[in-house]
Amino acid sequence: MAHIYCISGFGADERVFSRLDFGDHSVHFINWLIPLKKELIGEYAIRMGGKIAHEDPILLGLSFGGMMSVEIAKTIKLQQLILISSVKSFHEIPLWMRLSGKSRLYRFLPLQSFKLIEPIENYNLGLESPEEFKLVREYRKNIGQQYTDWAVYQILHWKNEWRPENCTHIHGGKDRIFPIKNIKADYIIPDGGHFMVMNRAEKINTILKTLL
Repeated sequence: MAHIYCISGFGADERVFSRLDFGDHSVHFINWLIPLKKELIGEYAIRMGGKIAHEDPILLGLSFGGMMSVEIAKTIKLQQLILISSVKSFHEIPLWMRLSGKSRLYRFLPLQSFKLIEPIENYNLGLESPEEFKLVREYRKNIGQQYTDWAVYQILHWKNEWRPENCTHIHGGKDRIFPIKNIKADYIIPDGGHFMVMNRAEKINTILKTLL
């Protein structure tokens, strides 16, 4: 039996993993921390990694949680790293995000969601069911501005080029946040969007059964 640690996406929690089947393995969830002032992503990763209490764990990261998992992999030995709907390096981040980081245009835009743009965000996330809409709505309501500002900055300015050993990348062919054209994935779910961790969970579980 292995110990699996999971890190959710931007501002989310363990509920996004509720439909995944990890078999008889022991599963742990690492919650997002409140960032310290001017904290670098590597420093933050050390604090997140400090929540891992077992040697040679399996680390699974979703979306921004996948980026954080890559950073954690630089600091501790992992049995395996699994990325879902994420990116391994800044080369896989879409051009518009990288340009936003360089131009700093994001500083002039409100980073918390408004009702007007929620439908666009929901479309890009690939939400399908009332349960998914409700869950994301709760995340938007509860996310803190300090975490939001910090996380957006880290995503847009991520410069990682290092790929960890024993890394497996699962991605959706219809992901609108991180388009598949930029991704070198080990497994592609053709009809999967960015939220496929919930609405394509059966297909992900088939892959996890092979990996675990």
